[in-house]
Amino acid sequence: MYVVLGANGRAGGETAQALIELGIPVRVVLRRPEQAGRWTRLGADVAIGSIEDVSSLTAALRDASGAFLLSPPPASGDPYSRAHEVGSALAQAVREALLPKLVALSSIGAQHDKGTGVIATLNSLEKHLEGAARSSIFLRPGYFVETWGEIAPAVIADGVLPTFVEPSQKIPMVSTIDVGRTAARLLAEDFSGNRIVELRGPQDWSANDVAAAFSRVLGRSVETAFVPPEIRTAVLAQEGVPPEVARALLGMYDGIASGRVEHEQGTEQRRGSVSLAEAIERIVLTIRGK
Repeated sequence: MYVVLGANGRAGGETAQALIELGIPVRVVLRRPEQAGRWTRLGADVAIGSIEDVSSLTAALRDASGAFLLSPPPASGDPYSRAHEVGSALAQAVREALLPKLVALSSIGAQHDKGTGVIATLNSLEKHLEGAARSSIFLRPGYFVETWGEIAPAVIADGVLPTFVEPSQKIPMVSTIDVGRTAARLLAEDFSGNRIVELRGPQDWSANDVAAAFSRVLGRSVETAFVPPEIRTAVLAQEGVPPEVARALLGMYDGIASGRVEHEQGTEQRRGSVSLAEAIERIVLTIRGK
C-alpha cells in the first residue's frame, strides 16, 4: 500500500491515478470525508487527515510501503514559515510511522535556499525530510504546464497569453501527467538511500511555444504579452494574491530570469513523454467541460 498526499491537487492526483493504473494499492489522504467519492470508486483506500496534524498523518502512513509527500502551494501568510511548519510535521509523521521510503515533490532549482522565491520553500522541505525515512527520493520537476491553465480562460477569450517569463526563454517545463507517472514508477522501484531526480518534459519550452500550442488547439492565433516586472505586484494584487505570497511568487520568476531555476549537477535526469500540445489540449477540454 502506497500513501499519496494532495490527491485532489495536480501532482498528487496524477500520482494516485498512475499507481491505480499500475494495479498498486493506494491510500489517499484527504481533508474531508465528502472528498472521498471519486477515490473510493477507483478502488483507493481513504484516510482523513491534515498535513498539519501529525497524529492523523502518522496513522495514515503507518504500515505503508512508501508515500508520495508534498507541501501544498502557499495561499496566504508567510510561505517560508509555512514551509518550515509543514516540513517539520511531515518529517515527524514519517519517523513515527517508521515509513520505509518516500518520494517528495520538490522542484528544479530547489538546491538553492534563496534567490528562487517560492521554490526556496522546497529547499526547506527537502532539508526536513532528508533522513526521515530509510530511503528518499526528491522529485524535482520543472514548471508545470498545467499552471498555464490558471490563465487559460482569458487566453481562450482574448487570444493573448500573459507571461511573467520572457516569451522566448526556454525553461524546464513538464506536464503533471508525467510527474504523476514518474512519481508512481519511482515509488514502485526498489531503492535505498537518498536520491534527487529532476524531471523535464520531452524538451524545454518557452511562453511562445505555449502560445503556439494554444493556437493549434484553438485553431486561431494566440500571441504572448510579456508582463514587465514593475507592474507584476499590481497584477497579482488585482487577482487577490496576498502580498507575502505575491513576493514569493515574483521571486520565483526573478529566479527563472536569472537562470537559478535550473538543473543541479550530479542529479538524475529524466524526461517525460507528454507533449506540450497534448497537455494544453487537456487544459482547454477541461475548461470547456468536455
